[in-house]
Amino acid sequence: MDITAYRRLVDSNLRPSTQRLAIMTYLLSHRTHPTVEDVYQGVVKDVPTLSRTTVYNTLRLFSERRAAQMITIDDHHVCYDGDIHPHVHFLCRECGRVFDLMDEKAPKLKKRSITRDGNLIDEAQLYYKGVCRECLEKEKSNNKIA
Repeated sequence: MDITAYRRLVDSNLRPSTQRLAIMTYLLSHRTHPTVEDVYQGVVKDVPTLSRTTVYNTLRLFSERRAAQMITIDDHHVCYDGDIHPHVHFLCRECGRVFDLMDEKAPKLKKRSITRDGNLIDEAQLYYKGVCRECLEKEKSNNKIA
């Protein structure tokens, strides 16, 4: 059993079932910002009774309880992150990968929730969209050949 995954669930007031532990362990060990399908494919080998619906519902629950982040950069790209500390994300418009930009300053809430102009803020996310370094290099290489 992964003790880090177990602690994250318990600290988020979630019962650590076999399926939840497997899903949380996957999130914590795969820093690729997986989609529901990625998590399902990665966990179903170890938990054959797992369904996509269970993965979807579990990831949503993790997000609601702040055990994981749901990253919704656009309508077509919803992924999950086991790293719940404030950090910036980048979506490559070419290859579709999402990755962390740890050197960028992330929005931080000093308290669990704050108010701005009468609005209660309980979560802050910052993400960038563009073309990643690898895709830019490929484009540069292809232009040299052409």
